[in-house]
Amino acid sequence: MTGTKTIGRDDVLGAEKALNEVVIGQAEAIRLILVSVLCRGHVLLAGDVGTGKTTLLRAVARALGGPYARIEGTVDLLPSDLLYSAHIDEDGRPCIEPGPVLSQGTDLSIFFFNEINRARPQVHALLLRLMAERTVTAFRREHAFPHLQVFADRNRIERDETFELPAAARDRFMMEIPVDAPADPTARMDLAFDRRYHDTDSLIAEVKTGLLPYSGLPALAGTLQEEVHASDALRRYVFALCEAVRDPAAAGLDIEGIDPARLVRGGISPRGMQALVRAARVAAWIEGRDAVLPQDVRRVFQPVIAHRTFLTPAAEPRRETLVPALMRAAFGAVPVPAT
Repeated sequence: MTGTKTIGRDDVLGAEKALNEVVIGQAEAIRLILVSVLCRGHVLLAGDVGTGKTTLLRAVARALGGPYARIEGTVDLLPSDLLYSAHIDEDGRPCIEPGPVLSQGTDLSIFFFNEINRARPQVHALLLRLMAERTVTAFRREHAFPHLQVFADRNRIERDETFELPAAARDRFMMEIPVDAPADPTARMDLAFDRRYHDTDSLIAEVKTGLLPYSGLPALAGTLQEEVHASDALRRYVFALCEAVRDPAAAGLDIEGIDPARLVRGGISPRGMQALVRAARVAAWIEGRDAVLPQDVRRVFQPVIAHRTFLTPAAEPRRETLVPALMRAAFGAVPVPAT
């Protein structure tokens, strides 16, 4: 492990600037990923094919600079494939070697699961333990990964041979962040015609390794949660927002096209509320403040809470429109406290 370095706000802003220079048109996604990283949370990206999810995650992993491993989600992937690989060596003898999770040892910092929803639920179950406990059992002993953060992306276009993440696994991700094609036509033109963006490996190599040293992240994460404060009014605001999303009918929310009493079957867990508060504190700190404001909560609310909001079976096919509508209704109904 590299020597521990104290990370400051200037380091975070410098890393953000470097990432925005190689992954254009994704400023909000980059900010949200950095918030998750500073919370020591796992990150799930969702978007169409070819929008740069993998490039973005690889660039962030390089900025953190720690030992890195990845695996591709496939329909025939087995849980054991994460832990070891078995093959025949040059002498014709069976050989077992560490898989991607174990290959970097206990200093593993970034584990990148590409197209996670192509893997079967059995694989998700093993990943869930890895994310929740940062430990895994293999070769008759327990392996701990104190620095681990899981990055994953999800293909939301293709439905054949894909498996939706179970609720427990989704809840373990700090945020689910959408990555769509850049809204700016100039950025889309640059991505199409500027040869710099055609060579992904060279592009990612432009990010300096270790801009946010992984070994310094746990200390910074703890400091931020201790030093960034939330007023009593802000706490009541957060609680009221979460309650409104949990029970939109009781909150009197008006959501066009659906009965709010038949919308939500599972609301925000205490762990989800904890994640929201942690993320809002970090968002405030990045903006140079030591107190959380309502705009910090609103900025991180949807990426933290949306994937933890479970809809009724009738509403689930319309999730991509109904969940944002639910959250807009909550924002409109819950009074913003004075700051």
